[in-house]
This record gives sequence, C-alpha cells and structure tokens, in this order.
Amino acid sequence: MKPRVIEDENGRRRATSACEKPCPIEDGMKILGGKWTGSILWHLQYGPVRFNDLSRMIAAASKKMITERLRHLEAQGVVTREIINSSPISVEYSLTERGKTALLFLDELRKWTESIEPELYGS
Repeated sequence: MKPRVIEDENGRRRATSACEKPCPIEDGMKILGGKWTGSILWHLQYGPVRFNDLSRMIAAASKKMITERLRHLEAQGVVTREIINSSPISVEYSLTERGKTALLFLDELRKWTESIEPELYGS
C-alpha cells in the first residue's frame, strides 16, 4: 500500500496513512540489508565458493560476520551450503535461483556507485 502524502499549511509533506504491513522494501531489506550481504552475493555469482576463499575475498569482514550473514541467507533460501568431503573437510556456498535474482539490482547498484564515484571521492 502506498502511503498518502499531503502538504500542510507550512508546505511540509506528511503521510496521512501508514502501510498496514511492512512494505516490500522493508521485507527485502530484512533479507538483503545486512552488512556484507551484497558483497557475499556478488562474490558467489560465478559459482560455488569455499568459505575460506570467500573470507579472503571480503577481507574487511570478520569470519564471524560472514558466517552470520551466510546462515541468514541460507535460512532465507538465498544461498546453499554444501559440505565437501575432502581432506580437510570444507564448506562451499552457492547462490540459489532466488539468490541469483538479487544480482540484477546489485549490478544496478554497482553501476550507480561507479557513476557517482567522482562525487564520493572528490575526483
């Protein structure tokens, strides 16, 4: 439901009705809005990645944080986790079909960020 917005006598805009339930943006952000989530999905786009490799790809994030995000994404059906019976045993993550659909707007985010980088970094 789109909230109705009106202007008061001072020209300020305000909503007159609220959504009855969380809007789709809020619901989507509950799934994908966590710190490092976009980076994790982006690095999984080309195929399965072992946990330690993913951890090296996102060096600024702690292993604990990556683990938390991966567990959340797995619970949401966005990534799958597979135990590899090698020596030593390792874990590999990949995108589900649902997860792959997020790449569309992550690529748009990448393009948008690249378009404003001169403004962000003063170049």
